[in-house]
Amino acid sequence: MPRDQGQTRPLIWVPIIHTPSDLGSVGETFQQLYVRRTSHEEWDRHIRTVDDAWERIRRAIEQMHLDHGVLRVYQDGLPQCGHELDIVKELAAAGSQNHQILLDLAARGATIIGTESPALLLEEYELVQRSLARLATDEADGDAPKQQIWNKLVLEKRDRFIAGRINETLKVGEVGLIFLGLLHALEPFLPPDIELTREAWWAATDE
Repeated sequence: MPRDQGQTRPLIWVPIIHTPSDLGSVGETFQQLYVRRTSHEEWDRHIRTVDDAWERIRRAIEQMHLDHGVLRVYQDGLPQCGHELDIVKELAAAGSQNHQILLDLAARGATIIGTESPALLLEEYELVQRSLARLATDEADGDAPKQQIWNKLVLEKRDRFIAGRINETLKVGEVGLIFLGLLHALEPFLPPDIELTREAWWAATDE
């Protein structure tokens, strides 16, 4: 990565895949539904695919050769709360490869930034719980279209908040690295001086 970024603020988006250990009790419910609708073998195959994806993400980040001293790391689902590193440590210990990578970056000198609104995360968590409960009953859900619209609105509010946090905390001369799911859309909410690029981790090699 070139050292002279002018007055732009580079932000690298690493698209991520959530694992059950990232999702807590929701992850356990998701696993149960997945197995019930497919099989234990299909679940094991899914986990192997996700593990392979995270290994590729890890290699891709290594190949960026980032300057950790000026690196600001943002994370999908990490609330702005004053205890961000404790949360990262807890999830890493629970097996989250995503948060294990964050710990490694912090150990090298990167700064972990509280990225999300706790209130919006709670709102989305409750929506997800209701959706999973409906799926578990196998009943037709007449409120599904309304639920989808509400989910989209909450996701947009989260994206606005995330973009605001990045704008507040990423300074000229620093580099932002954000681990964020594929359904998010940050571009409409970022100021023009933040230069966003997406990392193609699926193209990472061992070379």
